[in-house]
Amino acid sequence: MATKVTTAEARKNLADIVNSVAYGKDTVVLTRRGKELAALISIEDLKLLQQLEDEQDINDAWKAKEELGETVKLSELKKELEL
Repeated sequence: MATKVTTAEARKNLADIVNSVAYGKDTVVLTRRGKELAALISIEDLKLLQQLEDEQDINDAWKAKEELGETVKLSELKKELEL
């Protein structure tokens, strides 16, 4: 579960919040006037999200190629997707 912190609190305690996210693997959601604005996540979580996004892009590319009725070699697809 994410910890919610106001932007004012975050300004006062930025170093502690960054350490909590980086080393404690916490997720912190920044709020302003009760509305969620942004989230701070560990670099490991960011890399995982990017990997999941890349995998989804590859799946979408395959589906698009299949809809066209084309067959494509994996090496060609990777080259086309710059992977």
